[in-house]
Amino acid sequence: MSDALFQIGEDLPPALPERAAWGTAPKLRQWQQEALELYFAQPRKDFLTVATPGAGKTTFALRVAKMLHESGAITRVTVVAPTEHLKSQWADSAARIGLAIDPNFKNADGRHGSEYMGVALTYAQVASKPILHRNRTEAAKTLVILDEVHHGGDALSWGEAIREAFEPAERRLSLTGTPFRSDDAQIPFVDYVDDGTGVLRSKADYTYGYGPALRDYVVRPVIFMAYSGQMRWQTSTGEVMEAQLGEAATKDMAASAWRTALNPKGEWIPSVLQAADRRLTEVRRNVPDAGGLVIATDHEDARAYADRLEKVSGETVTTVLSDDPSASAKIEAFAEGDQRWMVAVRMVSEGVDVPRLCVGVYATSTSTPMFFAQAVGRFVRSRKRGETASVFLPSVPKLMELANDMEEERDHALELDTGVSVEDLEDAPEEDLMREANQEESASSELTGAKFQALESQASFDKVLFDGGEFGTGGAIGSAEELDFLGIPGLLDADQVSTLLKQRQSEQLKRQPAPKPQADVVDHRQMKELRKKLSSSVAAWSTRSGTPHGVIHNKLREVSGGPAVAQATKEQIEMRLETLQGWFVGRK
Repeated sequence: MSDALFQIGEDLPPALPERAAWGTAPKLRQWQQEALELYFAQPRKDFLTVATPGAGKTTFALRVAKMLHESGAITRVTVVAPTEHLKSQWADSAARIGLAIDPNFKNADGRHGSEYMGVALTYAQVASKPILHRNRTEAAKTLVILDEVHHGGDALSWGEAIREAFEPAERRLSLTGTPFRSDDAQIPFVDYVDDGTGVLRSKADYTYGYGPALRDYVVRPVIFMAYSGQMRWQTSTGEVMEAQLGEAATKDMAASAWRTALNPKGEWIPSVLQAADRRLTEVRRNVPDAGGLVIATDHEDARAYADRLEKVSGETVTTVLSDDPSASAKIEAFAEGDQRWMVAVRMVSEGVDVPRLCVGVYATSTSTPMFFAQAVGRFVRSRKRGETASVFLPSVPKLMELANDMEEERDHALELDTGVSVEDLEDAPEEDLMREANQEESASSELTGAKFQALESQASFDKVLFDGGEFGTGGAIGSAEELDFLGIPGLLDADQVSTLLKQRQSEQLKRQPAPKPQADVVDHRQMKELRKKLSSSVAAWSTRSGTPHGVIHNKLREVSGGPAVAQATKEQIEMRLETLQGWFVGRK
């Protein structure tokens, strides 16, 4: 490949400067240049590029397409993407560099118009007529760009269709930000190699992870704001249960507590939305067009969250529902405007290009690694050095683990003997995430049930997670401990974020009263009985006074100090019991 081919010409904005991160225009980012040189150094039919969401995979792929087309190596381009909205995004980006791609091509059309040199398709579209697309691929020297290629394994029929349709392609360029799945469906056109331990792992030709991208200022540092709180719900058998979010004793209780927190009729989600809006206001002091996105589980919750946000922010909220034919237009209008908030169901989590998103609320019960990475990826695209992202989360162990593992590079792994994935098989399978991307999705079976009823939820600030570390001492909503972190400036690079979080942590620890010396080892049985007695007393006072359980717990914490019941000391629990006894006496 000649040097001249690496200098495409004036008609190709090298890194789409209006979308490029700080320091990248007017040339390719370093990783894109490295990947490009590697691609052409050893020409091959298949090439897998793994790059963190927001790094610029589209720019890299279109540069490859432009160069191959100008050299005569290919005469046609086919882009395959997970959703209809992404088809339009690819076509728009391609048009900027002089490649005409039709995103409106339908299988019934048979062939695209002569004014186009290619088409953009969805994986579902290919799966419905693989022979049609095989014939189109055979008719010309075709480059197939498989965007978020891991979705090619979403169903057995999908994988087979993708292989059948694009086996005769001249070149195939596969892209993904999350090259892992939690099932054993192999990703089409991806090489798997034995790692020597009996496991097959996907092998990328070029990898650019979140860690390197953060150091290069290509992506933003992400601050995770975790919120806990007391939850009460009624089970399908009529039993009333109570637990601290993230501290439930069983998996079923943990799921029910999480579901209770996300219920828009409780106090947890409104409190978190208000905190997120306050954070967005702080960010907009330095980033005037900064926007926020709430990712909801279903349409009903999305509408309720939007109503609440409109009351909090005083502005109209863009609500994107997956069965709305105007969804793509709404997303594009939000991306180009300066409106504060957008609320959407899960379909908006992958590939949606809204670079001004700086604040997010993860208000869904989905916890697969792939979905979490793609959702957080909506907030990491950097436009200039110093922009930070803040994502608000329920304080549950699975999400805390995923947040702490942001920089971990993962591959799709399959056991050689059984073909069973070695990923966390307790997670919901990925195929339901995008195969029904334009349909309303129902909650998982373990979280549904006609008789389940969320009774009460109360939010409390738990901690901040950043770069594998945890900061903060917890506190009530509106407390100084919470405001310390909500008020962090919106323009800080990763090192400055780390320094400031450590400083706030130190200041909060100094404000806390010194713990009293413990003369004896705590008796765990006694502690269990004290917690049980406190829970029963709170329930009795709630019945007598009509005050919600969560409000009572928060008032008792104000009296005694310290964390939630599960972490409170013996003295703190005894003080709360004494306070409750005083309330009862006062009411006689």
